[in-house]
Amino acid sequence: MAAIMSVDFENCFILTFLCFFSFLSYSFIFKKPKNSRRGRDLPPSPPSLPIVGHLHLLLSTLIHKSLQKISSKYGPLLHLRFFHVPIILVSSASMAHEIFKSHDVNISYRGVSANGESLVFGSSGFLSAPYGDYLKFMKKLAVTKFLRPQAIEQAQGVRAVELERFYANLMEKAKKKESVEIAMEVMKLTNNMIFRMIMGRRYSEARGYAERVMELTIKSFNLTKKIFFANMLRSMFEKLGISLFNKEIMGVSREYDELLERILVEHEETLEEEDQDKDMMDFLLETYRDEKAEYKITRNHIKSLFVEIFLGGTDPSTRATEWTMAEILNNPNILEKMREEIDTVVGKARLIQESDLPNLPYLQAVVKEGLRMYPPLPLVLRAFQESCEIKGFYVPKETVLVVNAYGVMRDPDSWEDPDVFKPERFLDFSRSGQEEQGMKYIPFGAGRRGCLGSHLAYIVQGTTIGTMVQCFDWRIKGDKINMEETLAGLVLTMAHPLKCTPVPRLGPFGF
Repeated sequence: MAAIMSVDFENCFILTFLCFFSFLSYSFIFKKPKNSRRGRDLPPSPPSLPIVGHLHLLLSTLIHKSLQKISSKYGPLLHLRFFHVPIILVSSASMAHEIFKSHDVNISYRGVSANGESLVFGSSGFLSAPYGDYLKFMKKLAVTKFLRPQAIEQAQGVRAVELERFYANLMEKAKKKESVEIAMEVMKLTNNMIFRMIMGRRYSEARGYAERVMELTIKSFNLTKKIFFANMLRSMFEKLGISLFNKEIMGVSREYDELLERILVEHEETLEEEDQDKDMMDFLLETYRDEKAEYKITRNHIKSLFVEIFLGGTDPSTRATEWTMAEILNNPNILEKMREEIDTVVGKARLIQESDLPNLPYLQAVVKEGLRMYPPLPLVLRAFQESCEIKGFYVPKETVLVVNAYGVMRDPDSWEDPDVFKPERFLDFSRSGQEEQGMKYIPFGAGRRGCLGSHLAYIVQGTTIGTMVQCFDWRIKGDKINMEETLAGLVLTMAHPLKCTPVPRLGPFGF
């Protein structure tokens, strides 16, 4: 409860400060815009207020739900304004399909660089980079080196070891009858998997690098909402020589920089060793040293990329797993169907493995349904680099695009009983073609800036949830788990973290 109150206070303080500040400086900062529409109409817009525009419609901390409510009343394509910032809000599959199909290159810039020097969403980052040579080069490197099917398969052993440790840790908790906070246990697992996949096997726990990365990742996510506000209102405050939250952002960036520089140096010292498997860091260092590379990357490029991998792969995946486990425990019939499938395919003598997933369609459907109802990042943010027309409406250059993925995937026009957890819907959904699916299902974004690691995310979530279902019963307080939502930064989070006590069902498997 204290955490929720602090989030509400922070939001109210920021909103009150910005409204008061804007009122005092309105005549200095804002001028009446010129007629940039050239006689063409902007998309429909709800009634707005002077100065703040439509910000009063977002007084709830659940921004995605506020935007869903606005769209259900005024339509799936809307023009909004937060102070001086123009926004296009999209909340339907058909409208998202139109935009990503016809304007994908134009909206390929996220526009989230709040501080150019920071390693956290700074100018050297992959996520904030405009669509150009650097982005194309790094995507090519990722697809051909890090995320190609062979590379993912080669790292299967690393993930299996961490999954076994996860199981053993839960078994120890079960023996002691200790309550478990699911999110924290899953975050440790996911963080360790990612760390070992990209940094290699050489790092022992004695160095504490993985734990330190997880601490910094949590710090970074606590800053995401502030970074979002800083970015949205950057131009306004730059005129007054004010940099919002710069001290906090750069503080975390410096901590990342010191840790990653140490790891880079250690990798450089052993890069020439021939009988070691190369990891992601080794490949990037080789590219950094290659004078003939298509694009000359810097050390900051490497560091920023790793920061964003941890940000994108740890907390969002953790929250998705937590939400899905909560729904499973709230629906005993679903739990039983999952166990019946796992017991039939895997048996009771060994732990579930990644190679089992293709033969577990119901488990896969449960994972997908969890992502549909609780997308880790409920809002997909982009920016129009050039003016364009959408469905006959004019969209000015540099307008922010907000696709409400949460609203799209709970749209009653696209989904039957959208607020009900029904994994069965994906048993039929997976058989339909992409054109039929359209943009109904976008938990990892869409277009050329969609998440490159979605396939790996499905694997990790599938084996993690499969292990918890296969090996343990779970005792909860009360009859049902509270599914109230909140936002931690911009990540969809349970307002009441899922805590339950594991009870051994199968095992031990001898790990």
